[in-house]
Amino acid sequence: MEEKPQIKTGLFGGSFNPIHTGHLALANYLCEYGGLEEVWFLVTPQNPFKQNETLLDDHLRLEMVEAAVAGYPHFRASDFEFQLPRPSYTIHTLDKLAECYPDREFHLIIGADNWQAFDRWRSPEEIIRRHHILVYPRQGYPLEDTASLPPHVRVVQTPLIEISSTFIRKGIREGKDLRYFLHPEVFRIIQEKGLYR
Repeated sequence: MEEKPQIKTGLFGGSFNPIHTGHLALANYLCEYGGLEEVWFLVTPQNPFKQNETLLDDHLRLEMVEAAVAGYPHFRASDFEFQLPRPSYTIHTLDKLAECYPDREFHLIIGADNWQAFDRWRSPEEIIRRHHILVYPRQGYPLEDTASLPPHVRVVQTPLIEISSTFIRKGIREGKDLRYFLHPEVFRIIQEKGLYR
């Protein structure tokens, strides 16, 4: 019997504090133009590089991601890292996902800024050897010499969308109406629960 091809699944990890239209547009582009069949938004409980950032409760951030991705069949919100030891390192998450979902070919989605700092991650050589990586452009982080990238690493020319969760949190604190930077349901949750004030 012929084996079914693995489902090409992008892994978009982040604190999503909050998830915004930049995240969604990038993932949408990767599904429609970047060869991915699905993108999983992996809500991170604690980023080793962001120990000082005040995060909203894990489940509140997950609730916003679930609300944002509900209408599009190629997106999925994931709390996979909630069950893993903390802080969660990408190598452990990727290895565990590959073990739990053998029917999927996972592609780690990272920005050019993260790619430039990739050697500071836990076990970068192992990640590159065992897993696929998609690198998207970020302003101010040129990707030179893409021809010499390792075989599992691919640069995707997504549109540059420079919106940050920091900008949104600051704007909300200042009383700005940023509804068009957020999915309508995410905006509703933030308003109803009085988040980031």
